[in-house]
Amino acid sequence: MDGSKRLAWVYPGQGSQFVGMGAGLEERLPVARKFFDMACEMLGRDLRRIMFEGPEDELKQTINTQPAVLVVSAALHEALIAKGLEPVMVAGHSLGEYTALYAAGVLDFERTLQLVKARSELMHEAGKVRPGAMAAIMGPSDEKLRELCAGVNGVVVVANSNAPGQTVISGEVEAVAEAVERCKAAGAKRAVMLPVSGAFHSPLMEEPAASLRALIAETPFADARVPVVTNVDGKSHTSGAELKQNLLAQMTSSVLWTDTVRTIAAAGVDGIVEVGPGRVLTGLVKRIEPALMTANVGSFADVDVISG
Repeated sequence: MDGSKRLAWVYPGQGSQFVGMGAGLEERLPVARKFFDMACEMLGRDLRRIMFEGPEDELKQTINTQPAVLVVSAALHEALIAKGLEPVMVAGHSLGEYTALYAAGVLDFERTLQLVKARSELMHEAGKVRPGAMAAIMGPSDEKLRELCAGVNGVVVVANSNAPGQTVISGEVEAVAEAVERCKAAGAKRAVMLPVSGAFHSPLMEEPAASLRALIAETPFADARVPVVTNVDGKSHTSGAELKQNLLAQMTSSVLWTDTVRTIAAAGVDGIVEVGPGRVLTGLVKRIEPALMTANVGSFADVDVISG
């Protein structure tokens, strides 16, 4: 993709991590070393080792995954900026929205990392205090899923509208299990429980969300340099006040990723670049808007390719 293209950049969330991500970035990019140093110091543990060497079970812990995905995504963003590339619009999936706010100049990196550290710790503890579950469902529309969930005894909601026919539900363990069985009976192509300890993006996150809201509320939010499409409404915003309000609601609200990608496409971009580890969002974009060009930047080699 050449520099004349109008590109939106999107940033992945939890689930995109892998052992070895970010390796080699520090040697090529001083700001990456700064980000990694800051994260290790703020977390009080060697996040570098966990990212580069694992083990995978340690990297998969929410308290490590979220800051790790943030620092790698932010470093790759800066690598692209250093090559003279800039997005015309940004968005992020769940955790990735924090990276998007950094990328748009709404938050500086230190404040972003502080919020993500708190978010990861609160979500990690919430899974212990009030265990929940999530399940991936393929087939039924979101509307049909909401109907099925409404008939369940207990708390279960649509958590991620990832792509048409690809949705995640979240809630109390027994309620999610019952919803899975209802989905199977209704002809879902796939309905499986996910290996998570918490009911993310559901009312079960209300207590940790309240603590995080207090931190977000006292954090200054600047107006965005480029539009940010937010998870809670799938719409474009530049007002710092609006972006703060939407982030306040994010932990207990559904991630409207299908709407997000459609909003980006409607803005007339030429393509979407996934900046960060993995290719999860690229796959979803291709399901939602097949005509859009896509690219991944998950390593410095990818930076060289896309800027070449």
